[in-house]
Amino acid sequence: MKGWILALAALGLAGAAAAQGTASATLNAQLTGDLTVHDPVIIREGDTYYVFSTVGKYVGIKTSKDLKAWTDAGSVFAEIPAWARQAVPGTEGIWAPDISFVDGEYRLYYSVSTFGSNRSAIGLATSPTLGAKAKWKDQGLVVMSTKDDDFNAIDPNFVVDAQGRQWLALGSFWSGLKLFPLDPKTGKVAPGTEPYSIARRLAPAGGPAPVEAPFIIAHGDWYYLLASYDYCCKGVNSTYYTVVGRSKKVTGPYLGKDGSDMMQGGGTIFLRADLQEQQRFRGPGHAGAFTDRDGTTYVVYHAYDKQADGAPKLRIAPVRWDADGWPAAEY
Repeated sequence: MKGWILALAALGLAGAAAAQGTASATLNAQLTGDLTVHDPVIIREGDTYYVFSTVGKYVGIKTSKDLKAWTDAGSVFAEIPAWARQAVPGTEGIWAPDISFVDGEYRLYYSVSTFGSNRSAIGLATSPTLGAKAKWKDQGLVVMSTKDDDFNAIDPNFVVDAQGRQWLALGSFWSGLKLFPLDPKTGKVAPGTEPYSIARRLAPAGGPAPVEAPFIIAHGDWYYLLASYDYCCKGVNSTYYTVVGRSKKVTGPYLGKDGSDMMQGGGTIFLRADLQEQQRFRGPGHAGAFTDRDGTTYVVYHAYDKQADGAPKLRIAPVRWDADGWPAAEY
């Protein structure tokens, strides 16, 4: 009997060591270098990965050759475009970019706003390449919101559906997340078109309804909508977390595993909030996704680092898809 007990104990210790080894081998555990980002998105050109994010004032750039070691590579803009200063008086920065390669050029959508206001605008900049040879040309206003609108024109995400139609998801608070059709020739909202509503949070009249940062992933026969719920930007007190829903149509409805509708504040938790005192990274959110050449999909997001006074840090995790087609981040 004693021998069996010792054998079982040894197996338990081996299992614990294996589990610890697996945990330490996560991609997030191997990230090094300049990791301070907010609202990150990721893309690859050649042998280099690029993360664009809300860093500093003018869309910061980080680069890596292996997804692990990251280096600061400057910013996209030297200043806020004149049209944006006029459209949104008092703005002091450029937020929440989105990057895509479309018809032979890179499209960078970006947000201009002031905190807590829906007098906001999304602009577009294009370049034939990335890196040191990038030549960003600002294309101006894509879509704008004012106090008379029920949405907030920030947090853009570009998506192409199965029919080749181009869309821009966007939104933060107010009546929730929207999806606008785009003119493929300009990359801008097609004149005279109305947005689709794809997600919202329910709240009493006048109460906060925290939902933002839409990102749509096409996988298999489905479209998957990632959205951030609750509050960012409070350091270690941030309560951000990310949910996912899916739909056969890019315009929705997006439902969670349990059938809950994201138009009713539903969905399935994708990145959970780390709220317990012993946990280092808090408020994971503003998730974007990228599929590499080997077919692996990665989710990139920020979380607030308790060990760095709550600074927002880059987090990257591979995504696995279960037998029913639902994504899970290995973070």
